Amino acid sequence: MSNRDTSAETGTAARPALTLGLRQNLAQFMLLVAVNALVGGTLGQERTVLPLLADQVFHLDLYTSALTYILAFGLAKAGTNYFAGTLSDRYGRKPVLVTGWLVAVPVPLLLIFGPSWGWIVAANVILGISQGLTWSTTVVMKMDLVGPSRRGLAMGLNEAAGYLGVAGTALATGYIAASYGLRPGPFLLGAAYIALGLGLSVFAVKETRGHARLEAASHTAAHAGAHGELSNREIFTLTSFRDKSLSSVSQAGLVNNLNDGLAWGLFPLLFAAAGLSIEKIGILAAVYPAVWGAAQLVTGAMSDRYGRKWLIVGGMLVQAAALSMVAFGTGFGIWLAAAILLGLGTAMVYPTLLAAIGDVAHPEWRARSVGIYRLWRDGGFAVGALLAGILADAFGIPAAVAVVGALTALSGILVAVRMRGSDHISTR
Repeated sequence: MSNRDTSAETGTAARPALTLGLRQNLAQFMLLVAVNALVGGTLGQERTVLPLLADQVFHLDLYTSALTYILAFGLAKAGTNYFAGTLSDRYGRKPVLVTGWLVAVPVPLLLIFGPSWGWIVAANVILGISQGLTWSTTVVMKMDLVGPSRRGLAMGLNEAAGYLGVAGTALATGYIAASYGLRPGPFLLGAAYIALGLGLSVFAVKETRGHARLEAASHTAAHAGAHGELSNREIFTLTSFRDKSLSSVSQAGLVNNLNDGLAWGLFPLLFAAAGLSIEKIGILAAVYPAVWGAAQLVTGAMSDRYGRKWLIVGGMLVQAAALSMVAFGTGFGIWLAAAILLGLGTAMVYPTLLAAIGDVAHPEWRARSVGIYRLWRDGGFAVGALLAGILADAFGIPAAVAVVGALTALSGILVAVRMRGSDHISTR
């Protein structure tokens, strides 16, 4: 039975037939790309400014204390990622997306008017919840629309949009902060993103859960009994531990965001201590996610053609090399080169990890598996904030960066040893 015959047999002939594919759903797909760029921009309002706010406005002496906002963000986003998948399976994708934007509304106000560091931490708890709902849902909706054949490309476009949004906003807020101060100017940009993202999600985005059900009808399960019959607990165990590919992806995602949390929280402080201006710090804060975002337009499609495993392994090792350059190098030039390399390595990994989850997980429980992967991945922010803060307080920022670089290399080696190499082909 063809996709176009489905609606007639289910009594919905008056409604447009659902079809899978990027080209067939291009308008809605590109709308979701734009929405995720705004999601990334909402996060990007903090990348340059908040570490400087901790140092120059609230005068936090310990790195561990200064990184509490990343810890709060990571824990909140990680937990929400898990529930976002479950909620989107139960109630639909669009309600979860709209709720995520509504949750974000008070964030700029807290960042602008917060009289103490506790207010900033609270804003990041709320931001983490919002990001968990919005970013997770845009990922799942794009997977729903494109079907199995172009999943890597779809995730590359999704993550490119998000992290180009992060990069552009980090650069813009650096210049705004240099010209008008750390508050309120940078966060007014974030407020505009939230208003636009909410409006588009309410009035233009369409539900995609029907596309997942359509794919499920012809899906070949990677696990016995996986046709929607697995419990949430079984899906958690598979994604986290039992399945070699899913669990390899989950640990790599955690380590990837562990080093991203380090870059977010400590790199601006390292660069400021070296005497770089706010404008140059903004450039370095923007180049890393800009390369990360743009390169995913290529790496996501590459993973469709050449496979997921070795792109992930190579990306983790490239990130480790870049972190070593930050730890042992000095000056704007070497740090700029390291930021480019770190972005490239992350681009090799980020969409590929998501696509690998989509390859193995059955469409009936894919949203929950994606949520569990993102639980582990964004838990890396919290682990990174704690580990980097403790190491930096004890041994200095360069030592913290070096240790995290070594962990990143070990993660890549673990993927090489444990992950199956052809899930993107064999499970279809």
